[in-house]
This record gives sequence, C-alpha cells and structure tokens, in this order.
Amino acid sequence: MTTFFDEVTRCVVESDAARGLDLLQHFNEPKETRLGLSKEGIDGHGGDDEIGARIWAALSTDLEALVRVGILKWIEDVPVFVEGVDKDITSDLTTRLIFEPLSKFTQAMVEKYPQFTAGDHEIKSFRRPVWRPSGAQPHWVFKSLDLPVAAGKPLLLVPKYWARPRLLMSGGRYYGTSVLSYVQNERAVRDRRTGKLIKEPKRLLRERDEFERGQDTVVRVTREAKNKREDLLATFRAFVDERYERLDPAEIDRRLRRRP
Repeated sequence: MTTFFDEVTRCVVESDAARGLDLLQHFNEPKETRLGLSKEGIDGHGGDDEIGARIWAALSTDLEALVRVGILKWIEDVPVFVEGVDKDITSDLTTRLIFEPLSKFTQAMVEKYPQFTAGDHEIKSFRRPVWRPSGAQPHWVFKSLDLPVAAGKPLLLVPKYWARPRLLMSGGRYYGTSVLSYVQNERAVRDRRTGKLIKEPKRLLRERDEFERGQDTVVRVTREAKNKREDLLATFRAFVDERYERLDPAEIDRRLRRRP
C-alpha cells in the first residue's frame, strides 16, 4: 500500500499525469470478498474509472501542495480530503492493493480446512490484477490465482480483524476534531479578568461560511496550519491511533449473522 501511494504521489510531483491516472484505474469493486454494500447479491458498484479520475484530479490540483510538502502521504489519507471517497471506495482501494496477499491467506485456509474442497466444492484459477511493489518501477500485473468457488463465483477470504464497519480516517471526523479544534485555538481569546481561555463553540464555527464542512475548508485550514509548522493530519493520525480498539469477537459474529 505504501509503495502504491508513493508511486502516485511521485507522479503528482513530477507531473506525470498519464501514469498517475493509469495507476488509479484498477479499483473496480473486488466482489470476491463479499464486502460490498449492495442490498442483494454481491454486485455493488464500487470504485471505477470515474473514482480514479476524481482522486487523481484532486491530488494533482487542490491537494498538490499537501502532497509536495509531505502532509498527504498515505492511501488512508485519501478519504480525508477527496469528497465522495468513503468507506466503500476505501475498502475497494485497499482490497485491490492487497489482493495477492489475501489470495495467499485464502490458499492457506483452503489447505487448513478440507471443507473447501469436500463434496461439490472446488478450487478454480482466476486471472486478476495485482499490485507488484518490487522492481525498478512498481506496477499492476495480471496474475492467475487459485481461489475457492462459492455459489458459482470466486471467494477471497479476509482475516476478521482486518475488517471494520466504519472508516477510522474519515473526512468528517478530521473536520470535526483536528480542523475545528485548530480553528478554535487560533481564534481563542483570554479573559482579562479570569485569565481563562475562551473558545468559540464548534457548533457556531460550523455555521460560519468560512468554516463550513467541505473540502475547501479542510484543505485551506490544513495548509494554514502547515504554514505555522503544525501538521494537523499527523495530529489526527495520532488521535485515531490512540482510540483504536480491535473489534470484539462477539460483535464480529453479530455482524456476520445479521440479515438485511
């Protein structure tokens, strides 16, 4: 995942639009995981060429300054700054990049549990795009992968602690915590009588046009903070890391058993 986004950001810095856009054109929804958001079946829309184009357009224009100064440097930063990229698209991006490691995990589970090949169950070979991080220039390649078949379609297994129902690095969360907190501190005044620092409530800041929720506000405030040597995104990552908790096994089971 790191090598992929390093390559994309390199294209931004070097103005290599053709390669940068091409790198982002391989994120159609991986239906093999059954993690899509479609109400019926497994055929959701997921990431597509339009989403890739939107991400590249954002990175190479409004977000270029953040890329060049090294603020925006991880793929999980994308939903923080690019409108329309939420948990479903982020899931598609991530799964496509780690598709080959997931296929190896799946193969290990097939070898461990004979149920995958018992009776009418079978393993078939499927040709899929996988990210190749090694070599002089990381790139996408097509590779044949052996996967179990369920309901006539390939199945890709995901370690249960790798999946979550919500996006930890989200634009809304970043705006509501790091961005508005920074604005509060910048606009705070000290009471002459008590010496207490008075901050404008976030609910009032949200009502101001200059601080309304949206990409423009998030990017502008992030750049303003960087000019004052404060990395809001790094602060936000630390905030998320401190509050991260692995899902409880009982909660995972409840979600897996839930029916629409």
